[in-house]
Amino acid sequence: MQNLKQLFLLVVCFAATTLSVKAQTDSTGMPGDNFSLQGALEMFKQSSSIEEFEKLINTESKNVNNLDLNGDGDIDYVKVIDKAGKDVHAFILQVAVSETENQDIAVIELEKTGDTTAMLQIIGDEEIYGEQVIVEASDEGDEVDGDDDGKGSGPSFDYNYTKVSRIVVNVFFWPSVRFVYRPAYVPWVSPWRWRHYPGWWRPWRPVRWTVFHPRRLVYHRHYAVVRTHRVVVAHRVYTPYRASSAVVRTRTTVARNNYKVTRTRTRVTGPRGNTRVRTNTTIQKRGGNDDDRRRKGRRG
Repeated sequence: MQNLKQLFLLVVCFAATTLSVKAQTDSTGMPGDNFSLQGALEMFKQSSSIEEFEKLINTESKNVNNLDLNGDGDIDYVKVIDKAGKDVHAFILQVAVSETENQDIAVIELEKTGDTTAMLQIIGDEEIYGEQVIVEASDEGDEVDGDDDGKGSGPSFDYNYTKVSRIVVNVFFWPSVRFVYRPAYVPWVSPWRWRHYPGWWRPWRPVRWTVFHPRRLVYHRHYAVVRTHRVVVAHRVYTPYRASSAVVRTRTTVARNNYKVTRTRTRVTGPRGNTRVRTNTTIQKRGGNDDDRRRKGRRG
């Protein structure tokens, strides 16, 4: 019996170590590892106003934000700014990294497409994620352009690329969407700035990737990373306002130089005659070393 207990403990320890190493390997090393785009969309869906949305993404227990862009050892406060046009909104998620610099983390782009229809995507900023990462609501889970096993691909294993035929979810009836399309709505601009934050907020210490990553996976069931940029007009509204920080660019130089992402796409016909596009993603270390990693689609 004692030997069985010892064997069980060894198996548990080995499994835990394997998962820890695997999670670390799948990290891109970019700051975006520490902000959940899927989680941000879930908070947006749950919110009844943009002010409430800003509060939720900055709530520790929600496990959306684990960013420390300026390296001061405290979590960054993410403010929200709405740049609006006719029937379109661009909700900028932004961090003040110093008294003079701001860095965009992502932008939620929303367009009304009919009296009771709207579409929405969140785009992770390339300075934070290494490349633009597009996430949208999905009734199909995180299925992807990939192998028939339904697994995804991308610069990190939770970056999954959707099937070409994915159905676009109508988000018009989300409370936050109904809120911003009310006639009396005034575009939200966060009143908070560098070292001036709401009284309810207290920064906490960021946790390691291996701790944060499992916590954010809960949001992946209803959201998928896609290749198609659907919300075109809202993106045009946002582009002139994009903020990029020299501080962040300097601090992420090594991470950005350590890899480059390349993708090859091939059309594959399954056993039932159904056709899918397989996306193979390679994160290649620069300098031609042997640390190249090729991943086929995996589910996050």
